[in-house]
Amino acid sequence: MFSKEHPHYKWVALSNTTLGMLMATINGSIVLISLPAIFTGIHLDPLQPSNVSYLLWMLMGYILVTAVLVMTFGRLGDMYGRVRIYNLGFVIFAVAAVALVFDPFESGAGALWLIGWRVIQAIGGSMIFANSTAILTDAFPARKRGMAIGINQIAAIAGTFLGLILGGMLAALDWRAVFLVSVPFAVVGAIWSYVSLHEVGTTSRGRIDWAGNILFAVGLVALLAGITYGIQPYGDSSTGWSNPWVLAGIIGGIAVLAAFVFLELRVKDPLFNVRLFANRTFAWGNLAGLLASIGRGGLQFMLIIWLQGIWLPLHGYSYESTPFWAGIYLLPLTVGFLVSGPISGTLSDRFGARTFATAGLLLVAVTFVALLLIPVNFDYGIFAVLTFLNGVGSGMFAAPNRTAIMNSVPATERGAASGMTGTFQNAGNSLSIGIFFSLMIAGLATTLPSTMFAGLTAHNVPADLANQIAGTPPVGSLFAAFLGYNPIASILEPTGVLNSLPAADATALTGQTFFPQLISEPFHAGLEIVFVTAAIMSLIGAIASLLMGREVPVEKTAPVRIPMAQPAEELSDV
Repeated sequence: MFSKEHPHYKWVALSNTTLGMLMATINGSIVLISLPAIFTGIHLDPLQPSNVSYLLWMLMGYILVTAVLVMTFGRLGDMYGRVRIYNLGFVIFAVAAVALVFDPFESGAGALWLIGWRVIQAIGGSMIFANSTAILTDAFPARKRGMAIGINQIAAIAGTFLGLILGGMLAALDWRAVFLVSVPFAVVGAIWSYVSLHEVGTTSRGRIDWAGNILFAVGLVALLAGITYGIQPYGDSSTGWSNPWVLAGIIGGIAVLAAFVFLELRVKDPLFNVRLFANRTFAWGNLAGLLASIGRGGLQFMLIIWLQGIWLPLHGYSYESTPFWAGIYLLPLTVGFLVSGPISGTLSDRFGARTFATAGLLLVAVTFVALLLIPVNFDYGIFAVLTFLNGVGSGMFAAPNRTAIMNSVPATERGAASGMTGTFQNAGNSLSIGIFFSLMIAGLATTLPSTMFAGLTAHNVPADLANQIAGTPPVGSLFAAFLGYNPIASILEPTGVLNSLPAADATALTGQTFFPQLISEPFHAGLEIVFVTAAIMSLIGAIASLLMGREVPVEKTAPVRIPMAQPAEELSDV
């Protein structure tokens, strides 16, 4: 079965690449919910102003690197062999996984060790991510690709949900277990991939487009980092969108990416053939994928804050235990995705991708609106049904969308095309941090200060101090809730005011219900902005999916012409 001529080789390729995608994407999200345990383990307070950069890079470092490098490694796979690059990615990923477990430092040095090895791990993950879909496209005939790519994509996106669950469970044991869990899978996967996978696709030798690689990396890093740092306060503003460095990163990043497109249209061996965007299936499919990825990433962040900062404390869970239970209560979202993804992928082989992709994003848009209609302190049964349906919609969209995109490109471009699609997906995850945190902060900034002032003064906090605290940007409270910390305790303890208050007031302020009750109304105001934006993005993505047109695999549109009768000398040339 490990021979590429074996009729069942394609199933070996599917099982191997699915393991790789699942592992790579789980590690992209597993730290989101386990950050409190990680920072406690290395003895670092991430809410201190001097430590916020560590927090942001722990959040975005892995996602940012994969967004930047997947297209480069996809192109290298087209040139030097997709399996070769994929196998190397498994080895790099395994080495980094081992190094993350044995962090020898604490405090800032410990954080830098983790960030550095997470970046190296992301390099390996990018190699896996960029080439797995192309390997499957090479191994499977067009009529069965929807099922194969569907399973692969379900593993990829389900990994982002499963990472939340595993992160919460493993962080409750030990913070090193968050990284240790991937070591055996990475080592076994690396050995298995070298033994079982073979080059069966078409390669296209050419020169490495160094200028294109540099321009793309610099432009995308500047753009994504600028948007992410836009959530940091600047001057008197609650966000950093007026910060000259943020503006320079965003504007400069867009300018450099424009120069990249201009260059790619003129070089002989481009990093990516941008003319593929003239193909309506490829262009509209990637736009829909980007918007779906932004919405999916934003949903994850908002649900984590909603559960950890409000709902779980109101229902008796300590702040320290909320990361674990948030992962458990998000299970319906994962289950919905796992149920619908393989089914939609298989059915899209028979009935086409456009209908399933469009219907999936329409269902996602409906669930975003429905989540706005339930109270902040919701009944869990309703919440579970809505998140399950959101997962079903995401699963209906993901596999048909990726299959249609991969079927629309020539065999020699599959690695780069897979890399570009992965870039859109990972960039969407990174963009969701800056976009949705900023929208939530904008919503909170209009109502939270007055609510905070009234709540603090009602428990005998001096008016001048209450006014000062109420005037601080809400990003600190958001990050505290996101990390499973008690936000009010994090704010008041450094001031020393808790020691001077009556015991009943100090207990009430730092208890489990004060902050959730205080922030419920302002949070819902911010949630309206966030979920309405996400619903609009999903609707635009559904329209883009509809515009992809009828799917026709490229093999059927460009048949090979075989010369029938040729003179001997011409036949030898052929």
